[in-house]
Amino acid sequence: GRRAELHKMAAAGAEAAAEEEKRLPEGDPESGGDSDDEGDSDSSGDGEDEEKENEAEIQRLEEQLSINAFDYNCHLDLIKLLRQEGELVKLRRARQKMSELFPLTEEIWLDWLKDEIKMASEISEREKVYELFERAVKDYICPEIWLEYAQYSIGGIGQEGGIEKVRSIFERALTAVGLHVTKGTALWEAYREFENAILETAQPAPGSIPSPEQQQVLCSQLEKIHTLFRRQLGIPLLDMEASYAEYEEWSEEPIPETTIKNYKKALQQLEKCKPYEEALLGAETPKLAEYQAYIDFEMKAGDPARIQLIYERALAENCLVPDLWARYNQYLDRQLKVKELVLSAHDRAVRNCPWTVGLWIRYLLAMERHRVEHSIISEMFEKALNAGFIQATDYVEIWQAYLDYLRRRVDFTQDSSKELEELRSAFARAVEYLKQEVEERFSESGDPSCTIMQNWARVEARLCNNMQKARELWDNIMTKGNAKYANMWLEYYNLERAHGDTQHCRKALHRAVQCTSDYPEHVCEVLLTLERIEGTLEDWDAAVQKTENRLARVNEQRAKAAEKEAALAKQEEERAEQRKQARAEKKASKKAKKTKIGDKRKADEDDEGEWGQEEELPSKRHRGEGDGVLPEEDMEVETGLFGRSEKPDGPAIPKEKASTSRKDMPKVFHDSSKDKVTVFVSNLSYTMAEPEAKLRELFGSCGEVVEIRAVFNNKGTFRGYCYVQFKEEEAARQALALDRTAVEGRPMFVSPCVDKNKNPDFKVFRYSTTLEKHKLFISGLPFSCTKEELEEVCKAHGNVKDIRLVTNRAGKPKGLAYVEYENEAQASQAVLKMDGLTVKDHVIKVMISNPPLRKLPDRPEPGRASLPMAPRQIYGARGKGRTQLSMMPRALQRQSNPVAKAENGMVQNSPAASSDPPAEPKKMSNADFAKMLLKK
Repeated sequence: GRRAELHKMAAAGAEAAAEEEKRLPEGDPESGGDSDDEGDSDSSGDGEDEEKENEAEIQRLEEQLSINAFDYNCHLDLIKLLRQEGELVKLRRARQKMSELFPLTEEIWLDWLKDEIKMASEISEREKVYELFERAVKDYICPEIWLEYAQYSIGGIGQEGGIEKVRSIFERALTAVGLHVTKGTALWEAYREFENAILETAQPAPGSIPSPEQQQVLCSQLEKIHTLFRRQLGIPLLDMEASYAEYEEWSEEPIPETTIKNYKKALQQLEKCKPYEEALLGAETPKLAEYQAYIDFEMKAGDPARIQLIYERALAENCLVPDLWARYNQYLDRQLKVKELVLSAHDRAVRNCPWTVGLWIRYLLAMERHRVEHSIISEMFEKALNAGFIQATDYVEIWQAYLDYLRRRVDFTQDSSKELEELRSAFARAVEYLKQEVEERFSESGDPSCTIMQNWARVEARLCNNMQKARELWDNIMTKGNAKYANMWLEYYNLERAHGDTQHCRKALHRAVQCTSDYPEHVCEVLLTLERIEGTLEDWDAAVQKTENRLARVNEQRAKAAEKEAALAKQEEERAEQRKQARAEKKASKKAKKTKIGDKRKADEDDEGEWGQEEELPSKRHRGEGDGVLPEEDMEVETGLFGRSEKPDGPAIPKEKASTSRKDMPKVFHDSSKDKVTVFVSNLSYTMAEPEAKLRELFGSCGEVVEIRAVFNNKGTFRGYCYVQFKEEEAARQALALDRTAVEGRPMFVSPCVDKNKNPDFKVFRYSTTLEKHKLFISGLPFSCTKEELEEVCKAHGNVKDIRLVTNRAGKPKGLAYVEYENEAQASQAVLKMDGLTVKDHVIKVMISNPPLRKLPDRPEPGRASLPMAPRQIYGARGKGRTQLSMMPRALQRQSNPVAKAENGMVQNSPAASSDPPAEPKKMSNADFAKMLLKK
C-alpha cells in the first residue's frame, strides 16, 4: 500500500494538496462531520453527562498543571481528554507546553503530527507541519517519525524544488536511522520507490523516440536507483537477502563485483549482530543490560555511526538513566566532536534527567568547548539552578563549574576588566546563594569547608595580586567554624607564604596555635619551623613560650579527660564486683534451700543467662538497637536491664503457678551448630500465654518445627523472644518472610540465628541505607495519617510504587514515612512541591531518602574498659562524641601507630613519639591508661 501511494504521489504531484484535503477527519469542524455522534449526544443524556464530566476533568487537570507544571502524567491525561473532545486549539497549546518541558515519546509525536497533517491544506500550514517534524526528529532517533516525515514531504513535490526537498529529507533520514538493523530497510525501500516513481514520470510516451536530453535524464535517474541499491546492500540489515534478489530482478546489467563483495561482508556483520538483536527482542523493557552489551560490541568494532545509533536506540527506551546519557555524551565529546550533534545530545540529556548535576556540568563544558556565546551559557546555568537538585552538594558543584568557566574568560594581565568584575560578582552571589537558598531548603549549605570562598581567595591572591581581599575572605572562612581545624590554618598559611609576607604568616600561625583543637602539635611545629628559618631571637622565644603553654594546656586537658574516664571505669568495676557478690550470696541462699542437683543447676543458669555472665553486659542499652537485634546480643542487653531492676538480696518469689512451673523446668543452652535451621524471634508480648503453642501455629506453615525454645527470666516471666528450630534449612529461610507480622498487636521480628561474637559485622536490616534518588523520606506527619491518605497526597506528583509508614516496636506510628516513585524525575519534582506542605495541621518535611549509616556501638570486653575513640577526620568534621572528648591522647595514638605520617605532611618528632612500643600490646583498663599518660 505504501509503494502504491508513493507511486501515485510522485506521478501526480499537482494533486497532492487535494489528496491532503481529502484526508481531513470526519469530525473536523471544516468538514462538518461527526453529525451522527452529535445527534446521539443530543438524544442521549448519558452523552451530555459524560461531556460535562470531561469538561470538569479538563479544568481540574489545567489547574493542577498551573500548580505543578512538571507533572508528566497530568500532561498526558490532559492531552488525551482534549483529543477525545476535539478541542483542537487547546490540544495544540497543551502539546506545545509539554514539549517545552519534556522530550516527547514517539507515540506522542506521531499522534500530534497526524492531527496537524489532517488540518494542513494551505502551503503556510504545511510549512508549520515541516517545522513540527523538525522538532520531532530532534527528541529521539525514531525511524517511524522519519518515515512519516519523508512520506509527508512527497505530497509537496508539485511545489518549486519539491523533489530536491524530498531527497534531502530521505538522505537525512538514512543518516539518522539507515543503519538500524531491524527498521532501516523500510526507509531504504521507501526512498527507492520514490526514485522509481520519478523514473516512470521521466519515461517518453509509448512509440516516441526520446530526445538526447530525455535520454540523459533517464540515465541519471537509473543511476540514482542503482546507487541506492548498492548503498543499501553494503549495510547489515534484516531481510537483506530479499533486497539483493530484488536488485538482481530489477537490474538489466550484472551486479558489479564490488557490490557483491560489500554485500557478503555486510551479511557476515549481520550474523555478528543477530545475537544482540535477538536478545533485545526477547528482553523485557527497559532492556538496559542487553543494550549495554550491544554498545560494548559496537565500541569494539569502532564504527562511529553505528555506535551513535545503538546509543540512541538505548536512550529511546532508557531516557531516565543518567549514567547512559553521561557515557554517550562522553563518547561524543571525545570522539565525534561535531558541535551540533554534541550540543543536541547534551541538551536532551538535561531535559530528560534535570536532577543530575553531572549532566549539567558536562553541558556547560561542552558549550564552552564549542565556543557558544556567553549569554547562552549563562542562561543555561540559570536553568541548572532551577532544575531541583536533590543534594546541597549538587549546588556547590554546579556553582564551581560555572565559576571555573568565568575564571577562564578573564584576562588577568589587565588590572581590571568587565569579565573580572563579573567573576567577582558571581563568587559573591554563589556564597550568598548557598547561604540563603540552599541552606533554607536542605538545612545545610553543602559547603562546610567553604571551598568556593577558598577558591575565590586563591584567585585574588595568585591571579589578581590582591592579598588583602584574600585575607578578608579567609577571615570570613575562619568565622564559620573552621578555626579549630589545623588543616584550614595551614591552607591559609601556605597561601600567605606564597603570596603574602612573613609578618602575616607569623600572625596566622600564632592564631592557629591558640585556636586549633584537633591537632595543635601540627601548627606548633610549623610556627617553630618558621621562626627557626626567618625569625629573630625574640620571635623564637615568643614562639617557644606560646607553643609550650598551649601544649601544656592541651596535655592537662587530656590528662583530666583520661582521669575522668579511668574514674568512670573504676566505678563500673566496683558496681560489677558488687553485683557479683550479690549473685554469689543469692546462689548460696538458693543452694541452701534446694537439695536436688537439677534445681541447683537451674538456679545457676537463671542468674547467668542463656549466653554468659551478667558482668559482660553493657551498662545501658543503646538507642537504635531494637530492630534486627541478633539473638546473643539481644539476650545480653535484656538481662542487664532486668538485672538492675531486681533487689540484690533474697531469693526470687514466684507470683503465679505458671511461673513456678517455668522456673522448675531445666534450661537448654542454644546449640550454635543448628543456626542454619533456627530463626530468632523477638519483640513478642511479655504477657503472651503459652508462646510455644502460639508460635508453633504461626510457623507450622513454613515447615516441620522441631523445637521452640522460649526464653524466661528467673521469675518464670516470658522475656519476649525465643528460638524456633526447624527440621529443614529451607523452612528456616521461609520463616524469615514472616518478619514484622503482627502478633497480639506488636510486629514480630524474625531474623537469622547468628552468633554475633563469631560474626561481628553481621546485621539484619531489610531496607537500603544508601542514597535512593527515586524514594522520598517524609517527616512531621501526624500520627493519625494513614497509608491511603498519604498516597492520595503523593500520587499527584507521579506514580507511587510503595509507601511505608515507620512504626516503633509496638506498631505505633512515628510520624515518618518512605515513599517510592517509579523514577528519579518524579521523586525530584515531588520534593519541590511537597516540602513544607501542611497535612492535617502538620507541616511535613520531604527529602530524597539518604539514611545515615547504621553503626552498632562498640562493646567492651569483660573486665576491660573501652578504648578511647580514634581521632576524627581532620577535614570538615562536625559534632561531638558521647564522651564529649574532642581528641585522643597523643601517647595512646603514638603507641598504636608510632611512625604514622601526619595529615598535613609533617611527621611528629616529639620525645614522646620516640619511645619504642611493645611488641604486643597488653590489655589495660582506663586506670592503666591514665597512669601511663601521667608518667609521660
